[in-house]
Amino acid sequence: MSERGLLIVLSGPSGVGKGTVRKAIFERDDNEFQYSVSMTTRPMREGEVDGVDYYFRTKEEFEAMIEAGEMLEYAEYVGNYYGTPLTYVNKTLDEGKDVFLEIEVQGAQQVKEKVPDGVFIFLTPPDLAELKARIVGRGTDSPEVIEERMRVARQEIEMMALYDYAVVNDQVLKAVDRIKDIIVSEHYRVDRVIGKYIKMLKEI
Repeated sequence: MSERGLLIVLSGPSGVGKGTVRKAIFERDDNEFQYSVSMTTRPMREGEVDGVDYYFRTKEEFEAMIEAGEMLEYAEYVGNYYGTPLTYVNKTLDEGKDVFLEIEVQGAQQVKEKVPDGVFIFLTPPDLAELKARIVGRGTDSPEVIEERMRVARQEIEMMALYDYAVVNDQVLKAVDRIKDIIVSEHYRVDRVIGKYIKMLKEI
């Protein structure tokens, strides 16, 4: 039986570049992670694909899945639900594969309660001015939504203490390398591998 995979959680404030960094990780030739596509009730943006960027669902469909206990985590953010379907994550981890989640900070808190041995990485902006410039640069939000995102971002950055690692997204490829190094190291932590060796000793 294969060892259970690692659950890797990447989150951070809106506009920090979580999606860009995650895509860069998965475009690398050496990528071995399985990406758990999140579900959302927000409208699809230009260029996004259902089932690739997100599973796009209605509020009623999403709430039915919450009621049925089919979400690993979920959060309501700026008027929309975001969450992670549970079945795929458990099946993939049990197969010994690492699962990569890119989720909101509220959702990461729920995952930590359910999967405390996950690897929790907080992606940070170089500073708040840069963060606001990135949100404005999207061109998808009204001034009121931008201010709300900045207010929430300040609260989320204060929650960084709940995470295991903080990675600055100053340059995307550098952030990718930092995240990959963290995950390689996590696979060699004694508390993750000692059970295998204790079992080995008992069999001698």
